[in-house]
Amino acid sequence: MSDARVVCSNLSFSWPDDTPLFQGLSFTVGAGRTGLVAPNGTGKSTLLKLIAGELRPSAGSVSVTGTLGYLPQALPLTGDLTVAEVLGVAAIIRAIDAVESGDVDERHFSAIGDDWDIEERTRAQLDRLGLAALTLDRRLDTLSGGQIVSLGLAAQLLKRPDVLLLDEPTNNLDRDARLKLYAALDDFTGCLLLVSHDRALLDRMTRIAELDRGELRLYGGDFTAYEEAVRAEREVAEKNVRNAEQELKREKRELRQARERAERRQSNAARNLKSAGLPRIFAGNMKRGAQESAGRAGQVHAGRVGEAQARLDEAGRALREEQRITLDLPETDVPAGRNLFLGEHLRVRLGDTDIFPGQGVDLTVRGPERIALTGPNGAGKSTLLRLVSGDLTPHGGEIKRAEGRVAYLSQRLDLLDPDRTVAENFTAYAPERPEADRMNLLARFLFRGPRAHLPVRALSGGERLRATLACVLCADPAPHLLLLDEPTNNLDLTSTAQLESALASYQGAILVVSHDTRFLQHLHITRWLHLTPGTLTETAPPEL
Repeated sequence: MSDARVVCSNLSFSWPDDTPLFQGLSFTVGAGRTGLVAPNGTGKSTLLKLIAGELRPSAGSVSVTGTLGYLPQALPLTGDLTVAEVLGVAAIIRAIDAVESGDVDERHFSAIGDDWDIEERTRAQLDRLGLAALTLDRRLDTLSGGQIVSLGLAAQLLKRPDVLLLDEPTNNLDRDARLKLYAALDDFTGCLLLVSHDRALLDRMTRIAELDRGELRLYGGDFTAYEEAVRAEREVAEKNVRNAEQELKREKRELRQARERAERRQSNAARNLKSAGLPRIFAGNMKRGAQESAGRAGQVHAGRVGEAQARLDEAGRALREEQRITLDLPETDVPAGRNLFLGEHLRVRLGDTDIFPGQGVDLTVRGPERIALTGPNGAGKSTLLRLVSGDLTPHGGEIKRAEGRVAYLSQRLDLLDPDRTVAENFTAYAPERPEADRMNLLARFLFRGPRAHLPVRALSGGERLRATLACVLCADPAPHLLLLDEPTNNLDLTSTAQLESALASYQGAILVVSHDTRFLQHLHITRWLHLTPGTLTETAPPEL
């Protein structure tokens, strides 16, 4: 429906400890595809829950025009449910089966309503999202995480919603599943509001909603247009700050000069009065008049300084802090063509399953290559990374490794001691570096001042990744081969940009598993490998 929309009026929400999250938030989102972006922890998922009615605001109101569909990040599903039950069509299909068997009980017709074609629509929706092989009686505990997410989206689309809320819908999806989800959302004609860190998906939106410091701002266009608008805003804000700083310096200089002039006049007047031999009362009146005149002039200049400081503060509030990681890592340099890893006919058995059946897989990593390892979920990508790192021993095949450190960042980010501070962990990885050098490097990874002395367990996901990167990239000895397993999972867009900027300085070889094609392109991948069960092949870069 064309008038499908979400309206939030003076919305306020606080956590149980009375910490405010939103105060007086108002906005309207109408028909079209809207991507909601903001750093982790600013309330994106909470806002969707408020709109969906799962949470109640402490003040204000939420209005949804039309039928609502909502897909949360964590689906509240149990493993014993069937596909038909998750899709919400089990009761309708049973009623249709009963009627076709001759049972004309009125309750069957009430259950069916206008959904006589429900099984055909269900099969079409499943096929559209890459789930054609699923039978309606299949249990949920036999499905992968990606299949469950796609199934949850199918359930919402079958409701024919006018307003659709999606929270990180591409999490756990491989590339093929993501492409099918993109296509399904391209055809959605109602009001779509989604939270995502998937830049390829955000580039299919018609507008971007930015949640920042308790306010929501709408930008027309896709995510690339939003980034360009933010960049232009930053340039204007930086110019305004520079101008305000110069104005403040000028006003302070004029205030200082005015005070110096006043002091000289008072000193000259005192000498003149003394030499003129005027009566004391007359001389005192003249002195007080000069002091009052100087005081008024000083107040005028002081007021101008205060106004200039206020303009600088206002310009500073409009300035977006661009937190990029810039550093130099010459110790990670690897000569071109040097063999870092050679694996032939690698086979692994986990339980009763052969991960790389048949002749196994072959993998060679040379010099400063940047290799992307792609493939469907369950093909063995993480297993292959563990073989390269030495964390897993193959059941067959041969491995040769060059001298030099291999660093492996798993999806769990569990390399650091959670009870030690960032600085203490860094010291353990680079004990020979001077303390001043270590603190300077941590500052380059955006751990400045007290942030460097926080325990790792208190860090957000993005901060923990930055801390791990600092320890790994600046370790002694430096790594020549870096293994990354889905490094952008659960990272906000700011943290992903920080990861990209840090890896831009790394001069060794990279082998990375990721479904985020935009992230891989920003890494300047030199080889693309695709893993299917039992086969590892070199491919061309994927199209977005």
